Amino acid sequence: MFSNPSATTSGAEPNKAPNFTHISRPLVHDRTNSNTSSSSSDVSTDAPNPDTSIYPDGKMSLAGISLRAMLLGTSLGLSASMALYLSTVYYTPLWRVPFFIASLSLFHFLEFYVTAQHNTRYATVSAFLLSSNGWAYNVAHGSAIVECIVSHVFWPGQTAAGRMITVTEPFFGSSVSLLLIVGFVLLLIGQVIRTVAMAQAASNFNHHVQSQHQEGHVLVNTGLYRYLRHPSYFGFFWWGLGTQLVLGNMVCFVGYALVLWQFFSSRIKREEAYLISFFGDEYVQYRKVTSVGIPGI
Repeated sequence: MFSNPSATTSGAEPNKAPNFTHISRPLVHDRTNSNTSSSSSDVSTDAPNPDTSIYPDGKMSLAGISLRAMLLGTSLGLSASMALYLSTVYYTPLWRVPFFIASLSLFHFLEFYVTAQHNTRYATVSAFLLSSNGWAYNVAHGSAIVECIVSHVFWPGQTAAGRMITVTEPFFGSSVSLLLIVGFVLLLIGQVIRTVAMAQAASNFNHHVQSQHQEGHVLVNTGLYRYLRHPSYFGFFWWGLGTQLVLGNMVCFVGYALVLWQFFSSRIKREEAYLISFFGDEYVQYRKVTSVGIPGI
């Protein structure tokens, strides 16, 4: 793709006089050959160096990006189909596990896609957030799956508290936990707000806290940012809690709430210190009229 085109040379020779004549013909200079060679030399000298960041070991590796996108798409399709099958045809409460995996797959794909669409220079392999959050992030999701499986296999059925807050759904007349409904609502709202917030911030959004004021970095106070000063964090927090309610996990719900609250509390405090240094009184006034949307922060 990045190799220089090979120079083509002409094989034609100047016209030769027939042997039976004494007419001399002027020497014809083959300009095609010399121009082609010169052009080839210019191309090889002036061609820009390829962007090595898109090579397999680069931070924007095309191979790494395409592989992750394919795996996430495959995971989303298979897990969503399995969740639908296990919740309708062969009913079992364990449909929650593939549903959770489908939600994770969509979440991580959208993290990269929105970044690539609206802030392309930061569309690195790490923008998928599959490994950049550290080992604890993956342990948390693994623990959520384990709790769901264990609780529904060894303690099937709803708890006494769960039976007290159930409603009858209108289509099949079966009882549905209000916690499950609330979980779906939180998950959906959290994902939509997270994705829209990233898109509206565009080049001003970054997965890493910026300690220096970058060129073109402005204070976004329109759209969702008119009401929430950290809508992407708001979306992530409530999306995480929503997934645990859908899974029916009480232990992991408390764990997620504590860990996410601590993480965003620390991150927002550090980030806002930088934002005040960037924008001064403008950000101080903006902070007075907006909310984080996470209790206690």
